[in-house]
Order: sequence, then C-alpha cells, then structure tokens
Amino acid sequence: MKKLTYILAFTSLVSFAQQTPASKQTKSVLIMGGTAHLGNGKIQENCLISIVDGKIVSISDATVTKIGKHDVVIQADGKHIYPGFIAPNSTLGLVEIDAVRASDDESEIGEFNPHIRSVIAYNAESKLTEAARPNGVLLAQITPRGGRISGTSSVVQLDAWNWEDAIVRENDGIHMRWPNSYARSGWWAEPGGIEPNKRYDEQVKAVQLFFDNAFGYLKSDKKEKDIPYDAMNGIQNGQKTVYVNANGEKEINDIIIFKKKNNIKNLVIIGGYNAHKVADLLKENNVSVLLRRIHDVPNSEDEDVNLPYKIAKILTDKGIVVGLENSGDMERMQTRNIPFYAGTCAAWGMNKEDALKLITSNTAKILGIDAMYGTLENGKSATLFISEGDALNMKTNKLVYAFIDGRQISLESHQTELYERYKEKFEEQNTKSEVKQ
Repeated sequence: MKKLTYILAFTSLVSFAQQTPASKQTKSVLIMGGTAHLGNGKIQENCLISIVDGKIVSISDATVTKIGKHDVVIQADGKHIYPGFIAPNSTLGLVEIDAVRASDDESEIGEFNPHIRSVIAYNAESKLTEAARPNGVLLAQITPRGGRISGTSSVVQLDAWNWEDAIVRENDGIHMRWPNSYARSGWWAEPGGIEPNKRYDEQVKAVQLFFDNAFGYLKSDKKEKDIPYDAMNGIQNGQKTVYVNANGEKEINDIIIFKKKNNIKNLVIIGGYNAHKVADLLKENNVSVLLRRIHDVPNSEDEDVNLPYKIAKILTDKGIVVGLENSGDMERMQTRNIPFYAGTCAAWGMNKEDALKLITSNTAKILGIDAMYGTLENGKSATLFISEGDALNMKTNKLVYAFIDGRQISLESHQTELYERYKEKFEEQNTKSEVKQ
C-alpha cells in the first residue's frame, strides 16, 4: 500500500510540476509582421523585431527595412506583440495555499520591519506564478505585507529556478501602511458606521519617530549596528522608493507633508482610491500612484458606480504617472487578470495604448526598471509576447509565444494541462454519442 501511495504522489508531481525555466538565448530570433504595441503609447504596424543575446537589437517597419539572416524566424502576421506585463505590489510566490500556514511567507511579526526582504521567501516554482504567464504577466514586484512598515520589496522575472536567478531589481523600495483617519465599527456580518480613528495622530507620530531615529542613526558613527535602521538607507537619496498604502484624501495630504518633512525623493501611493481629489498636489510633488484593483465597487453609496473604472484616466489626464496593482482578496490567483483591468480602463475613456502603459512603461518607471523593461525599444530586454488578439481583452488574449530576456518560455501551466486532459474526455464522449445516433 505504501509503495502505491509513493507512486501516485510521484505521478502527481510529474504531471503538474513547474515548467523548466528556459536556457539563456543562444540563437537569434526574428519576429516578422504583426502589430507591435510599443508600451509608450505608440504602435508599429507590420513590425520587424530582431532579438539577439536577450535584447532587442532592432525594431522597425518591415516594408522599409532589410534584416540579415536569423536562426529562428517567427511569422506574426495578423497577431499582436506586447512588452511583458508587470504586476507591482504582488505577493506571488510568497503564499501557495492560504489555508496552509507553512506555505504563507507574506508577513512578519512586528510593526516596523524595513529590513524584512520578501524576495528571499519568493518561491520561483509557485504554480500561481506559472498561471500568470499565459496572460502576458512576465514581471512582478514581490512585496511584503503586515505591520506599519512591512519590509523591502524586489522586482523579479517570472521564469527562474530560484529567487537569485529571478532578480531584476533587488531591494527597490520600502513598503508602509499609513494609519487610517477613519475606521469602520462592527464586523463583516454586522457592520457598524464609520468613526474617526482617535489614535490617528498618535500612530502618525510613531511613524515619524521611527524615521527620525533611523535617519539619526544613519548620520551617526554607527558604533552599534541596528539592522532595521540600516535598511532605511537609500530613501533620502532616491536609491529606494517609499511605497505608502493609503486611500483617503486626508491620509494622502498628510503623506505629502511627511514626504517633504523627511526629504524623501521617491514616494508612491498604493491604493489611491481618492487620489483624484488631490491630483494637483500629487503632480506638484512628483508622486506616482499604483491604483488599487479597479474591478470593485465604489467606497460610498453616493459615488458614481463606475468611478473605480475612471480614476486611472482622471489621474493620467492630470499628468500623474499611474500603474495598476492587484492586492486584496485572492490577489495571487487574480494576478493573471491585470491586463483586463487595463482593458476596463480603456473601455471607460482611456486611449487603449495609454491604458497599456498602466501595466507596462508606467509601472516600469515607478519600479525603477524602465531602462530595460516596459517598452519595446532598441537595446532593451527582449521581454515580450505575441498574442493572437488584443491582450487587454479576455476574449482575444491568447499567447502563442513569450520571451523573458530573449529566452522563449513555456506557456504551459496546471490549468492548460487540465484543459487538454478534459478536452480529450469530452471529445471522446461526443464521438461515442455520434456513433450511437
């Protein structure tokens, strides 16, 4: 009996194992034809893209450009080419099964944990990471949760053996959860009203005290090493970005004051539901926004029911750099839906190529990886994919090729294997039914 159990367990692992990461690119690739959505708001029809040693060495119009011989030629006529989509503020690879505590590495005990580096807990072989790739999500910012200062995030590409291989930008920023000025009373089954948070000022002072102590330590001779304070190094010179979770108008106003007081060079609002109410202030202070999941209902019953779909356009029209994030319920499973959030923004007023920037070039700029990722340009990483249709439309986004740093990656996953398995089952049943008739 034990022997049979071991065989079944092994068979299960083999059947649904993570796809083997692709090897470094050794053969040149030429993508011919197709419509290239460059990620910067522009489109290149009938495009030629040459990929050598993991980079785009040429991107041009096929009707006027002659390209030399390549090892691999991909005909993309009638298809669409996009830069790899980016999932910021993500916990991909940090939790595999919510109900299994041993697989949950998204948060740490304590209130002020800037030294907690989420990337060292990143599971590159997560099935949820694998499931995001077939929709074009090829990069993610692995981000900690919990506490007032949750920890330090890093940006990874989603085809690797381990976290070290996955790193695109290590320790890109520190994540905070700003206190709420108001709180709901009651509980989910019997919600009460909205009440002022009587401890709001006290909680903000605690955050400021930690920053004061950290910056004081960094300016001192540091005779006694303090690991949390050491992790705050790089905030004032722009090496690290401060990402602050906040949605309220008052909270965002207070965060701007906090940014100025502490000489924080790069600060990003995460969530930003009411950011459009203080858009001019955000623009004036060069603050970007990673907008919360837009497939949601309004916060207030007297707001436009479609407001969540429109906020990205309102902020973009004000000149603010906006990206889309996906934190919340079932966030890891829903990472694959990020392109369709951008599609919803396009359906509610944004130009489609501007909506694409919400999950490509804008997000790359916010995360500090825009020198190599986020757009299709000469000299940048060949992290891109080819779809049979519009990648922002769930009905037409069907990937046929995907590349990360020029490596052609597998688009197979647990879901695609199940699809093929049960597709055969129903085809057999239909055949038997037709024979009987």
